[in-house]
Amino acid sequence: MAFWIFMLCLSYCSHPALSAVQSTGSASSNSLADSARGPHFDTSASKNVTALLGKTAYLNCRVKNLANRTISLQVSWVRHRDVHLLTVGRYTYTSDQRFRAIHQPHSEDWTLQIKYPQHRDSGIYECQVSSTPHLSHFIHLTVIEPDTEIVGGPELFIDRGSTINLTCVVRHSPEPPAYIFWNHNDAIISYSSSRGGVSVATERGETSRSVLLIQKARPSDSGNYQCNPSNARPANVTVHVLNG
Repeated sequence: MAFWIFMLCLSYCSHPALSAVQSTGSASSNSLADSARGPHFDTSASKNVTALLGKTAYLNCRVKNLANRTISLQVSWVRHRDVHLLTVGRYTYTSDQRFRAIHQPHSEDWTLQIKYPQHRDSGIYECQVSSTPHLSHFIHLTVIEPDTEIVGGPELFIDRGSTINLTCVVRHSPEPPAYIFWNHNDAIISYSSSRGGVSVATERGETSRSVLLIQKARPSDSGNYQCNPSNARPANVTVHVLNG
């Protein structure tokens, strides 16, 4: 008899339907526990933001379990630099028209939009829920601008007769530059001039590169070289061609 009771228990306890019920019960318990927790922030969807200078930035704050409490509870954005209230709910409370509150009905996301961000906009922004006590989540905004660099600058020393190899790197541009011009002593370099031996190769992407090659360097090749991307600041290097 004990053997059959053991087998019945083994069969029942390992039955798939029972496992499903146990799993569902566990999931329901977790859901109820999460619901009972009340409003809170989903930090995985409310992260720090790096924005490009002049390109619209979006700071997102996801509030869980706010549900139908938006009548009594409000989500606000505050700028810490000057403790300025920017938005409350879907309304904007600043005269700076670059800022706007974005929220879709029944969504958990409360987004602060910043048009044409400048370096001064970098800093901490606080997402608040007007509960008692109030809840706060902090998001750091960093505004960067395209950066241009000529590798090895600001001065390069080249032996006469060797190859001048200048590499210009453009980083953090919102899109690859449409073109990259090279200047020598303020004059645009011509790759088909009678000088000969001058060539350029450009690779555009998230980080763009332009390589200027000048064969058989001579003293007249000395001077200031400037890399001019279409959508970023130029970079300069001074080249000295040595007779020795």
